[in-house]
Amino acid sequence: MSSSTKAMGVLTVGTLVVVTAYTAALGSNGWLWFGWVVLGLVTIGVIASRN
Repeated sequence: MSSSTKAMGVLTVGTLVVVTAYTAALGSNGWLWFGWVVLGLVTIGVIASRN
C-alpha cells in the first residue's frame, strides 16, 4: 500500500472514532454517519484500485 492509501485508511478510522464519540456524547446525527459511510466506500475503492 502506498503512503497516501495508508493515510486515507487512518483518516477513515479516525473519523469513525470521532463520529462514534459525537454520537455517544450528543446523540446520533444521520449526516455524520452518511458522510462516514461515503468516506469508507471511497477508501475501499481506492484500496481495491491500487491492488
